[in-house]
Amino acid sequence: MVEWTDQERNIISGIFSNLDYDDIGPKALVRCLIVYPWTQRYFGTFGNLSNADAIKTNPNIAAHGIKVLHGLDRALKNMDNIKATYAELSVLHSEKLHVDPDNFKLLADCLTIVVAAKLGNAFTPDMQAAFQKFLAVVVSALGMQYH
Repeated sequence: MVEWTDQERNIISGIFSNLDYDDIGPKALVRCLIVYPWTQRYFGTFGNLSNADAIKTNPNIAAHGIKVLHGLDRALKNMDNIKATYAELSVLHSEKLHVDPDNFKLLADCLTIVVAAKLGNAFTPDMQAAFQKFLAVVVSALGMQYH
């Protein structure tokens, strides 16, 4: 089990309380699909992903980015048991969708970049450390079915 300090909990809650999910979610997923084009193979039913502009304007990608970000709310509300919280999603991504678990880390990194760009100088090293710890725990939980 992961130990969270009160400061980490406050930082993570504060970050999420200030996020515009409709902005940040799509930007993070778009960045992931453009920077790591092999991740596009999991989105074959999402329509045109032929180039960066197509990905940026794809409404299915935007909607899924928002869905992913809202999915992190579950971890935020269950920080003391993230592993169990994501057990079903881990099975889904492993057994049905066959997503390479390394892609969760890539998306987490892209999300961190987008959040850092949005918050600018307010995204301090302490904030980054807490946020990346949180995302690492989520990534680990999503990858549990693969082990």
